[in-house]
Amino acid sequence: MKKLLLATTLILPVALPAAAEGELNIYAWADSISPDLIAKFSEETGIEVNVDSFSSNEDALTKLQAGSSGYDLVTPSQHFVKIMADEGLLEDIDAYELDAYDQLDERWQGQWWDPENDYSIPLAYGTAGFSVNRDKYDGPVDSWSVLFEPTDLAGSIALLFYPDEVVSAAQLYLGVEYCTEDKAEMKKVYDLLMEQKPSVVAYTSDNIENRLGSGEVAAHFWWDGNTLRLRNSGANVEYAAPKEGLVGWLDSFVVPAGAANVDNAKAFIEFMSTVENATEQNNYYAHSAPVEIDESKALYTKENAPELFPDVPVVFAQACSPAAQDLVTKVWTDLLQ
Repeated sequence: MKKLLLATTLILPVALPAAAEGELNIYAWADSISPDLIAKFSEETGIEVNVDSFSSNEDALTKLQAGSSGYDLVTPSQHFVKIMADEGLLEDIDAYELDAYDQLDERWQGQWWDPENDYSIPLAYGTAGFSVNRDKYDGPVDSWSVLFEPTDLAGSIALLFYPDEVVSAAQLYLGVEYCTEDKAEMKKVYDLLMEQKPSVVAYTSDNIENRLGSGEVAAHFWWDGNTLRLRNSGANVEYAAPKEGLVGWLDSFVVPAGAANVDNAKAFIEFMSTVENATEQNNYYAHSAPVEIDESKALYTKENAPELFPDVPVVFAQACSPAAQDLVTKVWTDLLQ
């Protein structure tokens, strides 16, 4: 409908924000974009690319809420795309008009976080769960009880520093709905995490591969593709498949409101979404690709990368109401006191 309206409407000149020619500033998940592709993009376009990294959606949101971030592209997860759009923090780039949009698997088009496909083009998707070092722990990994109500793992567990996916996982385990506004239900989550706390040696989102790979901890809340990359480096690690389910995520390119280099940002999105480059990105990042790739050149299959092909339920994180988010924040704040 939107395309039809544009096709039949007189387009008038509008004032555009001034662009800083030849520059692109990206704020992305740490180590999430292939350095070779960044170099290739710069070589082909002459655009200088600068990349800073974050380790949580909360960090990305805070940066944009502060205003004048200086970034032209950010890669938040689906529920934070919704939050950022609702708060007016994103540029409407008419994403549905990009060639990259046509490269998307249809299941990622018109989703609840961007129903009109105005703001975002997905980059990668996967799951959040937990991983174990098999040199330190040889027990089962078929339930969240292994992590949240530990016996053999007690005293050798690390969780992420931020609540987003950890609280969602606890809700999956307990059968508590995401984004509930029921205080009694969230009290169950708090009680579970408080009872687990003596068994947790660190709440941190940094340096996970070294902490888990070295055996400093036997179990760490982590992500599918990161575990795969660590395993392929020679570490004896395994990604759990809890029967209660895994927390789903999908990270997307978005442009912050008022970004100086919108055209360059769009050019990078288009570049990353071609079949050739998306395949190379998928092979580098080791998470699942939401755009078309060349399967004949893809490194990861169900046989050699079971982390990317879970056979348990995957429940994608939601954008919560302010009341529900306040309960999540209270649980986490009280937990870490």
